[in-house]
This record gives sequence, C-alpha cells and structure tokens, in this order.
Amino acid sequence: MNLLDIGVLAERSGVPASTLRYYEEVGLIASVARRGLRRQFDLGTLDQLAVIALGKKAGFSLDEIRGMFGKDGAPELSRTALHGRVDQLEDQIRELTTLRNVLRHVAECSAESHMACPKFQRLLKEVTKAPRQARRPR
Repeated sequence: MNLLDIGVLAERSGVPASTLRYYEEVGLIASVARRGLRRQFDLGTLDQLAVIALGKKAGFSLDEIRGMFGKDGAPELSRTALHGRVDQLEDQIRELTTLRNVLRHVAECSAESHMACPKFQRLLKEVTKAPRQARRPR
C-alpha cells in the first residue's frame, strides 16, 4: 500500500499539515499508520481533501461535510442536500447580480441626484425585496 507522509500530503493537496491534523481530529480524514511520530495517509485521502475543499467552497460546514463521507471514507454525497445548496447559490447569484447592477448604475449615473433617478429607484427596490422562499420540488 502506498502511503503519504503528512508532509507529502500537505504538499500535494495544498492543505497545511496543521489543518490535516485538525481534519483528523474532527473525523474528516484518518491516518492509517505512523512512521515515528509522523502520520501516514493512504492515497484516497487526496480525494477526500478535494471533496472537503469543494464542500467548503460551496458553503457547507465541516459538520455537513463530515456527513458526506461513508464509514469507509468514500464520498456519499446527498443529492437532496446538493440540490438545496444549488438553490441557495442561485439565490445568492441573483442577489449579487442585482447588487452589482445597482452599484454600477450608481457609479455611472449622470443624474444630479440618485434618488431622482427612476432606474436607481427600481434597482433599489429589487435589492431590498425579501429573498424567494418557495422552492420547486425535486
């Protein structure tokens, strides 16, 4: 079995050794052996770290990410949870797009007063309206 020393795993994954130790402490990854005092990990840990990085970028908590792995450490991604996060990301994208449009308009608007600009008033209402609550069924 090919094993990776914690330093090699840190180098290959771009995840600091201190973070790898923390991930092991909270049950996200597991070392399979030790060489002296240094932890050894199997090659599959690189895939686990990639899934962890993806989950973090998608906004999942470490507890939620821990639930994305089976007992053997293989990813078991819940399609329902992923669909829910996709819906949240779509809402964020809409909100950020509207915010970008408002800020761009404010920066480029030639009106003497932004409050007198009809387009600014319309965009302002879009930014301040409540987020969508209803979700389409999956």
